[in-house]
Amino acid sequence: MNRELTLAELADPAITWDLVVIGGGATGMGIALDAAARGYRLLLVEQYDFGKGTSSRSTKLIHGGVRYLQQGNFSLVLEALKERGILWRNAPQLVGRLAFVVPLYRRWQLLYYGMGLKLYDLLAGKGGGEPSRILTRKQTMEKLPELEAHGLKGGVLYYDGQFDDTRLLISLAQTAVEKGARVVNYMQVTGLLREQQHVTGVMVCDTETQKVYPVKARVVVNATGVFLDTIRKMEDSRVQNRITGSRGTHLVLDREFLPGDHALLIPRTDDGRVLFAVPWHNRVLVGTTEIAVSSYPSEPEASYEEVVFLLEHIGRYLRRSPSIMDIQSVFAGLRPLVHHKGKRATAWLSREHSLHVSPGGVLSVAGGKWTTYRKMAEDTLRLAIKLGKLEHRPCITRGLPLSAYDVPAFGEGEDSASESPMFRQFLAENPSYSELLHPSFPYRVGDVVWAVRHAMARTPEDFLARRSRLLFLDTRAAMQVAPLVTRLMAAELGHSATWEKEMLDAFMFLAQKYLPPGG
Repeated sequence: MNRELTLAELADPAITWDLVVIGGGATGMGIALDAAARGYRLLLVEQYDFGKGTSSRSTKLIHGGVRYLQQGNFSLVLEALKERGILWRNAPQLVGRLAFVVPLYRRWQLLYYGMGLKLYDLLAGKGGGEPSRILTRKQTMEKLPELEAHGLKGGVLYYDGQFDDTRLLISLAQTAVEKGARVVNYMQVTGLLREQQHVTGVMVCDTETQKVYPVKARVVVNATGVFLDTIRKMEDSRVQNRITGSRGTHLVLDREFLPGDHALLIPRTDDGRVLFAVPWHNRVLVGTTEIAVSSYPSEPEASYEEVVFLLEHIGRYLRRSPSIMDIQSVFAGLRPLVHHKGKRATAWLSREHSLHVSPGGVLSVAGGKWTTYRKMAEDTLRLAIKLGKLEHRPCITRGLPLSAYDVPAFGEGEDSASESPMFRQFLAENPSYSELLHPSFPYRVGDVVWAVRHAMARTPEDFLARRSRLLFLDTRAAMQVAPLVTRLMAAELGHSATWEKEMLDAFMFLAQKYLPPGG
């Protein structure tokens, strides 16, 4: 992942890319990998950092969606479960199996949810792993010892997938680059190139230098999530919006609230959703909410009401209810849902993806979810090949292992690049890089330098929020190490003291949004 090399190619007027993808989240990066793996010349541009938006703010689950099963959307569940199996095979170091317990306080629920999760097993087929089973009251308490015991009748145990979203995203980017793709962050699309009303490329601006590049392409793919309609309106300002947004909020608590290796699924909240509490990097992640929104800021904020909603619901199921003061981080994300007439509640809008081609030939991919990113990419390429009159080449991502040389094996308890042989050699050559950034977390000084040199981190936020996950795990700890991280990055990137101060101030302002409101 070399930003300077990509910028040099952007400046070459002789280059026409087979595809230019706008958007560096799960959808765009999946398309980049698929296209590069087939041998097409691919450029991906992202206006912020890779995964800055929705793709870094998920519930960290690769799953079919038991809630969609309740809604009767069997096709989406079946597709997602197939893709879950593919990810387990292609990225076992990044996507693991996680056991979930559904605690039940009415006897009839044991049969109802037991049968529902048996259907979930059936849809998953042979690649689904261990089957679900009904638990006695004693077995349920053994697996979730901090569970509220009063009135408990038993539970249901089932299995799904867990991952670290931006770790998988960076792995997709690395694999795509290994296959020949070019990916670049902080590169904003400011306009479209046209010939006789046909879109032939994009104008992009390097937001670090303000330099503008005209980029020619046979196909332009719009994979910008909640910003999809912004790109569509560059071609025609009169088009109707295809995206309806919703906000989902998550809380991060100390592991003491849910010790052990089992996750908790609350089968029905007051607004009809399911709620998860999952072990994640030695913390507990609780989420999520569903709030309809009409604006799409790059840094969405959780509301006080959402935080209270999550605390109240998780508190009903735990022996000791958490308070706002127990929250270590709060983060919110925006879902790019496909708009459908007549459906007002975003919770009932489909998570399936859709493709749309504009009169000028821009291919937009809307909707979808992390679990199905690979299938979304395959469907997009099938249409892009026809649009660009590209030579047909088959999709190979079903059996393509993902690169992960700078991340540890899933479940090893570490979250530093130090698990990789390349990084261990890097530390051996630079002993001072072994120093921990914070005594409570495994991130090292060398991780910062590594992220700049090999994972295109450009700002303290890039490292603290996405190359590591410290901002999402413990906001106050992230704020404590931010001055050191900023100083290291300034030295590595050759920036001035002025840049260092501006970046540190910007990060500290941003981090306030991850502290619990009122806490």
